[in-house]
Amino acid sequence: MSRTAIERLIDAIEYPERVPDGATAATLRVDGREVVASISGGRIVLSQRISSELDKLPSLAGFAAGRMLREDAVLAYGDGGAFLWMDASAGADERTLARLFESFMDSCDWWLERVDGGEGEASPQFSEMVIRP
Repeated sequence: MSRTAIERLIDAIEYPERVPDGATAATLRVDGREVVASISGGRIVLSQRISSELDKLPSLAGFAAGRMLREDAVLAYGDGGAFLWMDASAGADERTLARLFESFMDSCDWWLERVDGGEGEASPQFSEMVIRP
């Protein structure tokens, strides 16, 4: 029996815990936070809740369009909170899965900094501009 993308991901990132043979979902504990890995529609999907505070959504949404140009992780809302997700083909090799995980965790770190109030508002603040003849 061939290993699932979850099993190969676990091996690729050298996660210390094992998952059951044939696993199609797993919750990984990374830096004190939960990362959910699941297989859906031939894709492996990584997701992490970044905030359950509804008042933070407008600020986070202000960053979403610009971040989509820089990274493949996507901000979404569901189950009462904002979460980040990223996916790849479930048939990807271990090296690709390791890169997926690394990129996803980098994205999570960036978003979690914004949730904690880092680096200002979603909209840049411009000083008043005056044009003189």
